Amino acid sequence: MADYYATLGVDRDSSFDEIKKVYRKLAREYHPDVNPDPNASEKFKEITTAYEILSDPEKRQRYDLGGDPFSQFSGGQNFGFGDIMDAFFGGGSSNRGPRARMRAGQDALIRVELDLAEACFGAERELNLETAVSCEKCAGSGCANGTKPNMCGICKGRGETQQVTRSIIGQVMTSRPCAACQGYGSVISDPCGECAGDGRVRSRKVIPIKIPAGVETGNRIQMSGAGEVGPGGGPAGDLYVEIIEAPHEFLVRDGNNLHISIIIPMTSAALGCKVQIDTLDGPQEITIKPGFVSGGTVVVKDLGMNKLRGHGRGDLIVHVEVSTPTKLNKEQEELLKSLAKARGESGEDVEIHTRANQHSAGFFGRFRDAFNR
Repeated sequence: MADYYATLGVDRDSSFDEIKKVYRKLAREYHPDVNPDPNASEKFKEITTAYEILSDPEKRQRYDLGGDPFSQFSGGQNFGFGDIMDAFFGGGSSNRGPRARMRAGQDALIRVELDLAEACFGAERELNLETAVSCEKCAGSGCANGTKPNMCGICKGRGETQQVTRSIIGQVMTSRPCAACQGYGSVISDPCGECAGDGRVRSRKVIPIKIPAGVETGNRIQMSGAGEVGPGGGPAGDLYVEIIEAPHEFLVRDGNNLHISIIIPMTSAALGCKVQIDTLDGPQEITIKPGFVSGGTVVVKDLGMNKLRGHGRGDLIVHVEVSTPTKLNKEQEELLKSLAKARGESGEDVEIHTRANQHSAGFFGRFRDAFNR
């Protein structure tokens, strides 16, 4: 049995990519259409057979174990259902035909980080990315200037080769993609020097994008035709832009609503006050009514996030915690004692929380914990 590794000049542990690279180089050197040497055709068939075996994991394994690389039966020739159908119905060559060199490109995904204000009001960005673009030198054909692909001399343009093998039911004809032309039916004898015959090159390009108001983490924007150009100058895939929303310093998003936590003095809660807070729309003044209880909320309409689908905005929910002084001077202590006496309050006065109050306090506690993480 021939030494197919020696035929290609590769090591036995060579990877598929290494074998493919060597084969392509030898195929260009010995292809009958470009090499006038009478022995070139025979040499080309040898390296093509070697590549067909070593590029197929199953055939390569059988060959490495000392078996017939074209046999799949243990101790004999095997065949699949598809091989039998090919044998009885003409090998399927008229149905499959050569592969198209021009194929659609891959989709691409890029992530863009926005701050909360950009997510709320929308933003415009320029995406700087490296991707596959059509080769300008050959206009995507993959051929050097003034040339075109030549019909494969092995498969005669069919893109596949047929082989007759013996099986338990007799001779079976099977069809396989032509290893010489990779199933294209043609060979680029003089490839473009810029793209090496692929019809595309890697390049950096800038793509402007307008991000709508109201987006959030996980949203994706589809940009049709902005992905990678396909081989052979094929149509480009799509570009998907995934939104990542950066955490805000003091605002917490919950859908279309925003939450903020503030702390006010005990006296302000008792007497009421006006408090200025920072929002995405700038400073806003809110009113704390007299007798405000710690853990309560103030809802400011239409200062939340813009709605991605529909109109309007969510609300800004202000969570208010009342700060109890821990250190008092003598004068302050006497004033508080006088206030307690005037209100008829003592340390023995205890109020049991109802289930509703516990629920409210629990919600604020969970919010505060989430905010502080």
